[in-house]
Amino acid sequence: MTDAIAVLDIGMTNKKVVLYSTELSMIAEKRRIFPPLVREGLEIHDLAAMEEWFLQVLREYSREFAIQALAVSTHGATFVCTDERGNPVAPCIYYTHEPSREFHDRFFALAGDRKELQARTGTPDLSALINSAKGLLFLRERYPEEFASARWILPYPQYWGMRLTGKPSAEGTYIGCHTFLFDWQQESYSSVADALGIRDKLPLPIQQAWDVLGTIAPEVAARTGLSPGTPVTLGIHDSNASILPHLASSGGRDFVLNSTGTWCVLMHPVEKYGFEPDELGKVVFFNRSAWNTPIKTAIFLGGKEYETWIQIIAVLQAKAPKNLLQPTEEDYERVLKERKYFILPEIVPGSGQFPGSAARAVEGSLQCTLSDVEQGKNIPSFLRDPKTAQAVLNISIVLQTEVALHRTGLKKSADILTEGGFRNNTDYNRLLASAFPDNSVYLTDLQEATSFGAAMTALAALKSIDPMEFSRLIHIEKALVPPMLPSAALNAYRDAWRALI
Repeated sequence: MTDAIAVLDIGMTNKKVVLYSTELSMIAEKRRIFPPLVREGLEIHDLAAMEEWFLQVLREYSREFAIQALAVSTHGATFVCTDERGNPVAPCIYYTHEPSREFHDRFFALAGDRKELQARTGTPDLSALINSAKGLLFLRERYPEEFASARWILPYPQYWGMRLTGKPSAEGTYIGCHTFLFDWQQESYSSVADALGIRDKLPLPIQQAWDVLGTIAPEVAARTGLSPGTPVTLGIHDSNASILPHLASSGGRDFVLNSTGTWCVLMHPVEKYGFEPDELGKVVFFNRSAWNTPIKTAIFLGGKEYETWIQIIAVLQAKAPKNLLQPTEEDYERVLKERKYFILPEIVPGSGQFPGSAARAVEGSLQCTLSDVEQGKNIPSFLRDPKTAQAVLNISIVLQTEVALHRTGLKKSADILTEGGFRNNTDYNRLLASAFPDNSVYLTDLQEATSFGAAMTALAALKSIDPMEFSRLIHIEKALVPPMLPSAALNAYRDAWRALI
């Protein structure tokens, strides 16, 4: 049998079980989508169905491969309340649920001042339940008896680790990612954990992603056919897993990873933790790397913004987005020169770099809200011209990316590495290169970066070495992106766009 490492890669949409060789080559993958359950109007994760499928796939793989170790990576903003044995005792609510404005105010009345908390915990005030501490308060208020019965409140990767091993744990990349629960100065749980009354339910110590949590429990071994001695690592937050191979192979070169998808997550490894005064109150935060070092991070819903507007443009043409006429360089030059057409953020208010901005399309003095456009009440004429509309949309996404990059502390000569969905948007990348003449913009070819990074942690545990030592196994091809236009071509349009915001 071929030796392999198994990764449970749990995204909000796709749940995957991925196998890697001990040379970190992907050798198998299975994926599935699990629709949410609905309880009293709330979408919740179907933990039982997911677990059943994970164990079934591991059993199928165990017939062909000798699985040597298991690692888990999950999306953020999710904790699970369990009993002593790791059985869920309360619903695991989707972080996309948006409670009332009064709820958010109630949270900060309990937890403390927004900006002071951001300075201490590296966490901005995010919408919905994207701040995990808010999710826990919501759960406490909505299901008080179930919440009170919890012995453990486990970060999502560590919940799955406990299901596999029977052991509770906590890990730094997850606790330290926009949760309000980690104090960067104290290097431990924050005062918010005390305000919520949960400190004694959060596991200690906070460990590293490649530490071994334990070996699989006897019942897991029986159900999967894996060896009872198979080790399971602590688990890792997905964004931190995706940047791990870049950190290990960068050779110390300064870079910002532009990880694009529904969320665009821009991550810049930096030497020192801390915000500039004008950053407090903005959607800028610090991730905690797998090495417990700061990663200055800015996010916005770039993929969601793009998909929302491109669908509108496509519907107006009665075509699929892929069949739309594409803009030329001359279309971009015209749009930038005329400074007449604009698409402004944010689709989800407070989700990105412009918390005071409402999503709308602008044509001269005409301003049309997104809702009016979607309902057909008020549609600017440029949206009916697919070439112009797409040019305006791509420029908007680039300008949002530009602000986010600057807020990560991007310096001249640092590389910008784009991966994910926007990697296939040539115009976006060439415009981004135009906006940053002092930086090199590259497209990377690293596929399934999250599961790859998680596999690195399992291999590190197996070999009892630091993942940095795997640089020889990491081969990331980088394609340099040529600029579309001179940098100065964006200046006047950028000023006009920001003035509207």
